[in-house]
Amino acid sequence: MTPEPFGARLRHAMDTRGPLCVGIDPHASLLTSWGLNDDIAGLERFTRTVVEALADRVAVLKPQSAFFERFGSRGIAVLEKAVEEARAAGALVLMDAKRGDIGSTMGAYAATYLDQESPLFSDAVTVSPYLGFGSLRPALDAAAASGAGVFVLALTSNPEGAEVQRATAADGRPLAQLMLDHMAAENEGAAPLGSVGAVVGATLGDAGVNLAINGPLLAPGIGAQGATPADLPAVFGDAVGNVVPSVSRGVLRHGPDASGLREAAERFADEVRGAVSGS
Repeated sequence: MTPEPFGARLRHAMDTRGPLCVGIDPHASLLTSWGLNDDIAGLERFTRTVVEALADRVAVLKPQSAFFERFGSRGIAVLEKAVEEARAAGALVLMDAKRGDIGSTMGAYAATYLDQESPLFSDAVTVSPYLGFGSLRPALDAAAASGAGVFVLALTSNPEGAEVQRATAADGRPLAQLMLDHMAAENEGAAPLGSVGAVVGATLGDAGVNLAINGPLLAPGIGAQGATPADLPAVFGDAVGNVVPSVSRGVLRHGPDASGLREAAERFADEVRGAVSGS
């Protein structure tokens, strides 16, 4: 059987659970603020708490792989369990790994996150296109085969990104626009939403590019980085209905109390709904 495409599953999750992605970012300072040690026990307690509090109600959970990798194989084991339990509770899991390489190496990354037999199989993964969009082909093909998605870095929220992403390509387009146009081509004809998304920072003010890619737009920067749901229409324009705002510290700082995490996530989701609908 052909798996249901990620874009269709994401559209349903956003419509039923609200358009919100919550990051799972167990960095040392956040563990400390929860009263946890920066060790495997603290990592496991933090991750389990977030998954148990939110996986049955938010559309997307986005673990940042680096914060698990820093603990070696034991950290990866915690990540594997989090992915399994979050998906079992109904959340879509977006692995924030930002992988990018060529040939067989990109194929290995794709097998890690986009092969249903992998213990780290996720509903989608973030990837970097700056070895050329064609270098992503192994991941794009693996995602299509497994019903997963990819989110391609386009215009990120960090100020250093502009020196590459705003640079002019050989044909005169900004490099970010060139990548977005490739994404639009991958999503052509998909309904209700394509499975190749773009990462576009919510802090940009005005993206200055055409974001009509017929795919989801992951928008980091809500909360601690300074953007608010009210900023989304100005950044994303007519494509705002396809935005998946990503919040990490803005929700996680309300832990370790599960009800605090849930209330914060619900509040952000309600604010996003209001901003997108114009109410």
